[in-house]
Amino acid sequence: MNVSRQTVEATNTDGPPRRFVFVLLDQFSLLSFASAIESLRIANRMSGKELYKWLLVSENGETVNCSANTMFQVDCGFDEMKRDDTVLVCAGVDVQAASSKKVLNWLRREARRGAKMGGLCTGAYTLAKAGLLDGKRATIHWENQDSFLEEFEDVELTKSVFVADGARYSTAGGTSSIDLMLKLIADDHGEGLGNAVADQLIYSSIRTDQDTQRLSIPTRIGVRHPKLSAVIKMMEENIEEPISPSILSQDVGMSTRQLERLFRRYLNRSPKRYYMELRLQKARNLLMQTDMSVINVALACGFASPSHFSKCYRSHYSTTPYRERGTQATRLSF
Repeated sequence: MNVSRQTVEATNTDGPPRRFVFVLLDQFSLLSFASAIESLRIANRMSGKELYKWLLVSENGETVNCSANTMFQVDCGFDEMKRDDTVLVCAGVDVQAASSKKVLNWLRREARRGAKMGGLCTGAYTLAKAGLLDGKRATIHWENQDSFLEEFEDVELTKSVFVADGARYSTAGGTSSIDLMLKLIADDHGEGLGNAVADQLIYSSIRTDQDTQRLSIPTRIGVRHPKLSAVIKMMEENIEEPISPSILSQDVGMSTRQLERLFRRYLNRSPKRYYMELRLQKARNLLMQTDMSVINVALACGFASPSHFSKCYRSHYSTTPYRERGTQATRLSF
């Protein structure tokens, strides 16, 4: 069945189509990749013109497995690209292992030749590892933020859904690729086309680089209590140097006993226990995603004693930090 549609007039259509080069790393996020490429396809369809072209590449020009365990054919390997190409690194889980020396060297070479560079989902890690985000603002999936902060001090990491800083782009993963592509489409060919693409995607809430990627604390915990949210926010922002329950309670204008009751009522645990779980969650992220020593992970999560850290970790995760690190290393070797 042919469905008629009204084309949307695009601005700045005199030049050649803008080409995007999608670099597919092993275990890349299918949703992030599909969100980006579909936005380009729909922009072409809605304008009635070939405004965008794209190319899929991989390290050796071979098929790549995405995180949904589906194999993708690519167009070529790491050939020399055009200077006006926009290179987008598509990554996902185990991005450290996928960011090989060959990948990093190719990205550096293409950046020197003038290509714009971006990272989708955890692709910002690969760009940062190549030194292409030094002095730039960037974002990455919230699950990888702790390890990113520890490894790349010269990058200004934000919690935005996407960041466009000059010729460098990054997204937080998931549907945030849509938000970045809508911005680029609007910048290239006008807001009318960008909005038309959003309509086709049934994407009714277009986010900007001012929007943060995670749900608000009340939504995440399923409780709308301003003082409880304020305390949890302070906890999340003070992992390396934990704040005592007495100071936390004072800061929100209640007694320590009232704070205890508040946590018991809504979260079925004490403030001390909840705080410990936040610290251990960050510790696990650092163990799984970085090469930091166990002692340094302990210090980064507010544990002065490695033995105390190991005891708390084992109690919560039923394994020691050392075994966790060993399990991760074994898994990445296959």
